[in-house]
Amino acid sequence: MSNNPSFVLRKIEDVVFEERPIPDIKDDEALIAVKKTGICGSDVHYLVHGRIGDFVVENPMILGHESAGIVHKVGSKVTHLKPGDRVAMEPGATCRKCDDCKRGRYELCPDMVFAATPPYDGTLARYYPIPADLCYKLPDHLTLEDGAMMEPLSVGIHSVANVGAVKPSETVVVFGAGPVGLLCMAVARALGASRVIAVDIVPSRLEFAKTYAATDTYLPLAFQEGETRIAYSQRNAKAMMEQLGLEERGARGVNLVVDASGAEVSIQTGIYIAKHGGRFVQVGMGPPEIQIPITNLLVKEIDFKGSFRYGVRPAPFDPGDYPLAIALVAQGRIDLKPLITHRFSFEQAVDAFQTTRAGKSPDGKAVIKAVISGPDVDPADLL
Repeated sequence: MSNNPSFVLRKIEDVVFEERPIPDIKDDEALIAVKKTGICGSDVHYLVHGRIGDFVVENPMILGHESAGIVHKVGSKVTHLKPGDRVAMEPGATCRKCDDCKRGRYELCPDMVFAATPPYDGTLARYYPIPADLCYKLPDHLTLEDGAMMEPLSVGIHSVANVGAVKPSETVVVFGAGPVGLLCMAVARALGASRVIAVDIVPSRLEFAKTYAATDTYLPLAFQEGETRIAYSQRNAKAMMEQLGLEERGARGVNLVVDASGAEVSIQTGIYIAKHGGRFVQVGMGPPEIQIPITNLLVKEIDFKGSFRYGVRPAPFDPGDYPLAIALVAQGRIDLKPLITHRFSFEQAVDAFQTTRAGKSPDGKAVIKAVISGPDVDPADLL
C-alpha cells in the first residue's frame, strides 16, 4: 500500500481521516504497519478537553499509542528485526543522553517523544516510524491484539512490580477497576500477591474484577450530608478495614496500595488503610491538587511514590517493563483477552471513541478496552 490513512484530532471534538505521507525512517528505526490499537483514556481526554496538564493540542495530531503491528521495513543499522516480524510497540522514544536516561529512569526523560502526546503524532495510521529497539517481537502464540495490550500492561508492571516492588504473599489494594487498575491487579496476582483487593464505586466493575484478578472487592460508602472529604475517607477506611479484616500492622496489614483512579477520596482512603511501613503508588491521574492526611502518611512512614508510564526495572531484576509484560502473558500468568470488550474497524474509529467515551456501546455492553484495527484489517482477525 502506498497511502497512509490517519485518524487525526484537529481540535476539541473535531476528528477526521486524512491521507498523510508515508514516513521516512532513520538507519536505526523501523517502519511498522500498524494492525491493532487500543483506545486509552488519554486519547479520549485529548479529544474532549484538548489537553492533559501542560500537554496542549495546538496543531492537528494523529491519535493512538497502544499499538502492535508488522514490520514493513527497517533501517540499515537494524539487525534484530526484519520485514514480517510481529511486534509490540513501546510508544515513547527518549533522548538516551540525559541524566535520567543514563541512570536507568528513561521514563523521566525531559525530551521524550511520546506517541499522541502533543506535539507528536500517534499510531492510528497505516504506518508508524519507531526506533527499532522499542519494538518487541511477539511469541507466535500471542496475537497482535495481545501486543497492543502490552502498553497498558506495562503501565501496570511499572506501578506494581517496579515502583511498588510487590513481593509474594503480600496484600495489595487497587483503587479503580478500569483497564489500568485491572491490569495492576493482574500483575500483583501473577507475581505472587496472596490477597488483591479491588475498590470501585461501580458494582459491575467489581464483579468483573472478582472474576478476573481480585481475591476481594470493596464498594465504598456513600457520602453523608455535609461531610468533608477527609472525614468521609476516615470513615470509609474504617469500614473497609472492618469489612475485610484488615489491620494497621502485621500479617493482616496492607503492604501495597495502588491508586488507579485519581480520585481524592481514594488517595486519602488508601493512605489511611496502608499498614505502618507500607507502600503507596499513585498511577491514576486526577485533579492536579488534592488534600492528603500528611500526618498519617508521616507517622506510619508510608513510602509514597508516583508511577509514570514504564521503564527499566532496578537490578537485580534486569528485564524492562515491556519484556516482563510479554513474558507474563506468554507464560499464561496474565490473560489479556477478557479485557477487550469492543472491536472496531479503522473506518469506525469515530464510533470507537464515542463508545469508549460513553462507557458502553448502544447495546448496553460496558467498555473495558476498545481496539481499533488498522486500515484494511478485519476486526475479527486477531492476527
